[in-house]
Amino acid sequence: MAIKTAAEITGQAPEALYPDYLPFYDPLEKVEPVGSFEHQDPGHRADPRKPNLLRTATAVTDLSPHCGTELLGVQLDELGNDGLDELALMCAERGCLVFRDQHYIEIGFEAQKRIAKHFGPLHKHGWMPHPKNGPEEFVIVYDSQDDLRIRKSWARKNPIQFHVDQSPELQPPGATFFCMLESPPGVGGDTIISSTVRAYQSLSPSFRKRLEGLWAVHSTQKAVSRELRDNGDSSVVRKPVTRSIHPVVTVHPVTGEKALFVNSSYTESIVGWDDDESDCILRFLFDHINRGHGFACSVRYEPGTVVIWDQRVTQHSQTLNYDAGHRRHAFRLTPLANVPIPSKIEEDDGECRKDEDRMLLNLC
Repeated sequence: MAIKTAAEITGQAPEALYPDYLPFYDPLEKVEPVGSFEHQDPGHRADPRKPNLLRTATAVTDLSPHCGTELLGVQLDELGNDGLDELALMCAERGCLVFRDQHYIEIGFEAQKRIAKHFGPLHKHGWMPHPKNGPEEFVIVYDSQDDLRIRKSWARKNPIQFHVDQSPELQPPGATFFCMLESPPGVGGDTIISSTVRAYQSLSPSFRKRLEGLWAVHSTQKAVSRELRDNGDSSVVRKPVTRSIHPVVTVHPVTGEKALFVNSSYTESIVGWDDDESDCILRFLFDHINRGHGFACSVRYEPGTVVIWDQRVTQHSQTLNYDAGHRRHAFRLTPLANVPIPSKIEEDDGECRKDEDRMLLNLC
């Protein structure tokens, strides 16, 4: 006979294990933008051998050839500044790092913020909830039978949507913390993280060359409109629409690697191109990233898992591959980083460039 859960017996969901981290929306709150700042990437200071980060590691396992590494035996709250610098470097190199059984989950709001702020000033989200009695910098992700907001938001489209969190910021995020408090029983609720470095490298050389030097508009307009459409409450929108123009191909300030920097959630158009031209190329790039299983890794969660990914060289997507009603409770801290750096354009023959433009438009 199968053992019934408390929820099946009582008809009620058990209480959340972390009530201080339950989602809260304050209709009176307004979020002020961080504004421009000088960013000193901690990866520049790191010892490339990473002796402080790896000192206690019992296992270091790559999750895929191009993205993702799991480090067992390392506690984030025990790393000093040197260890955090090395974490920034390794995260830039591998795209994302996974840590299990973390004390970090238990050390409280201010200590959690202090570690995340090592990587940059913390972003405050314009419409996602934060803890009722906690700082605004915390983004709460909460899916359960008593709060189906996330399910409702994704009911009209495929939940596999790769994106960069808040790319419309003037200085978008770098290393980002995602911390799992409760996860669905068994399997499910994974995050897929994809290397945009590898996505760029897999394009043909001539196409890569054509993308360099292009700029794209990033805006929260569509995301805010979807939030209002799906949840119908304008009071949850606490920040004006954010809009920036960023290079289509960027360079990581520490590794020097080039990456695609367009995403289907926030990138609206290519500057200087007609709508049909822009839509064609952006649709191709979005599909290229979405279909790029060889660029990606899948992160399996359990309570106490912390995943840190560098959003300058990755995109990520939720999966919702678990039964509705099962609790998935997490929080995110999102340090902002540098103004995106454009890749340098190699000298090119003007007539060749015109021919390439014509071929691209014919393909569309």
